[in-house]
Amino acid sequence: MSTDLCKSLLAGDILVADGATGTLLMAAGLPSGTPPEAWNIEQPEQILALHDAYLDAGSQIILTNSFGGSRIKLGMLGYGDRAPEFNRSAAALARRAAGGRAYVAGDIGPTGALMAPLGKLTLAEAVKTFSEQARALAEGGADLIWIETMMDLEEARAAVAGAREATDLPIFCSLSFGPRGRTMMGITASQAAEELWPMGLAAIGANCGDGIDVIEPVLRQMRKVLPDAPLIAKPNAGMPRLVGDQTVYDMDPSDFGGHVSAFTALGARVVGSCCGSNPAHIAATAAAVAAQGHGRQPV
Repeated sequence: MSTDLCKSLLAGDILVADGATGTLLMAAGLPSGTPPEAWNIEQPEQILALHDAYLDAGSQIILTNSFGGSRIKLGMLGYGDRAPEFNRSAAALARRAAGGRAYVAGDIGPTGALMAPLGKLTLAEAVKTFSEQARALAEGGADLIWIETMMDLEEARAAVAGAREATDLPIFCSLSFGPRGRTMMGITASQAAEELWPMGLAAIGANCGDGIDVIEPVLRQMRKVLPDAPLIAKPNAGMPRLVGDQTVYDMDPSDFGGHVSAFTALGARVVGSCCGSNPAHIAATAAAVAAQGHGRQPV
């Protein structure tokens, strides 16, 4: 499967990823203070239902429910020692749901801690933490490792190094950018591409961030630096706003799908959505990809 994925990307195929995980789990009743990863053990049927909904919408890559699954991040809520268990279960559930219909991406997000010298997290500790998570995801059946929503270049490097230390699976890396094409830590898309791509990535790009409008400038920056690399576009479904005590994203699926052709024209070979999205946004994305003559199932 991993070899097929790399061949598909290099051949110029466009693959549809999935959408938001946390948004849907909160809607399903995830209690405040409970890490979503705990539901891999406590509520596996909810995770399987989420994956099934995205697969039915056309996802060809589904991300495991492990975004906050590092020992450091889970430790902030008292679950640090269960990191390997939660990650193995996340990958196993996604593998079960995929059933040969899609690739399983082992999802790794930021630790939530600041890297030294701004914080106390050392490079060695970060690499060790990410390596543990990537190893558990690989053991659970992931086809690739997807490092996402990174804002600190040093933490992104540590995540890639940790994943590479733990497994030979393909590695994707996407960062979260603001309206000026920089992450919250001031990293430009060009700088990220220049620094991270030589570490042996299979795809690089952007996810989450300040709405869908930041994606095209980011892809242009990366395409200039990496003219042949498969790029990733997985933006939020618009910009969030508060309605009462609820966070609402306003971009409807048809509007979201209308941006897909612009992303693929700039080199995006993996397209999906992030916060605020749902299977309808992915169905619109899959329809836009199919209209370009792509959309075959990966396996």
